[in-house]
Amino acid sequence: MAPRDNLLSAALAIAHARRVPRCPWATTEPAIAYHDEEWGVPLHDDRKLFEFLILEGAQAGLSWITILKKRQNYRKAFDGFRAERIARYDADDVKRLLGDAGIVRNRLKIAATITNAKEFLAVRKEVGSFDAYLWSFVGGKPKQNRWRRMSDVPARTPESDAMSRDLLKRGFKFVGSTICYALMQATGMVNDHLVTCPRHSELGGAFRRK
Repeated sequence: MAPRDNLLSAALAIAHARRVPRCPWATTEPAIAYHDEEWGVPLHDDRKLFEFLILEGAQAGLSWITILKKRQNYRKAFDGFRAERIARYDADDVKRLLGDAGIVRNRLKIAATITNAKEFLAVRKEVGSFDAYLWSFVGGKPKQNRWRRMSDVPARTPESDAMSRDLLKRGFKFVGSTICYALMQATGMVNDHLVTCPRHSELGGAFRRK
């Protein structure tokens, strides 16, 4: 593509972004694509649910955009989030991961990922699927919220509290209630797009005027 075409494409993308009243946290890439294509979409794939569980835990103390930018590196470093492989990681794998600049090199978070892979497999063996387990905390269907401002969106709810308590009791790490609620938002257990955002209605919310 010629430089002039690149400039035109960029200008059109900016103009489009200005016309679309997205949730205000999605202002730059890759957050825009994530917001438009993934965030809040009901997810029922065990491996992807495990991926979000790990990424949300990795975010603790950091910004989500930092994790999004490292997401492909995480997939490569952690065997595509195949829990069966991660659960068998040993000291050599931990050393490898601590030397990988493409991920957050935090020993506790790396150890938690290995622990969570083992607990993930245990839940799946007990319940049948991680999907069924997680979605049980919202009654098996998305909760349609109707927030008008970002300040209205909670950081935790009774449902995320319950999820957190149960995960912690089972031995999972980095699964506080705030992390669990972020997981619920990301995987569509709750629709937390603002009512002014097109994705709110697209994902099942109904706009009502005051």
